[in-house]
Amino acid sequence: MKFVCSFAWADLEIQDEERTFVSQMIERLGLEEDRAQIEGWLKHPPRPEEVDPTEVPAEHRKLFLDAVRDLVNADERVDPQEAESLELFEQLLSF
Repeated sequence: MKFVCSFAWADLEIQDEERTFVSQMIERLGLEEDRAQIEGWLKHPPRPEEVDPTEVPAEHRKLFLDAVRDLVNADERVDPQEAESLELFEQLLSF
């Protein structure tokens, strides 16, 4: 979830729709115990060295990519910085 939250910061601001998306993911993944920490990443972005996409296990990469795509589209507008970050992420994961 730290990685997903870092993408919400790609345009340097968190939209309400992005907060809602993250909250829904918390519920869907059963991460209620971690909610405060995850919501904290929406208040202050994770440091870049904490979110290395190459550390995503191969079997989880599609799941992460789909989640990041959904997050980027959550507010129904894709900022150029978000699009660039998503493209880089896809390249790093070899998609």
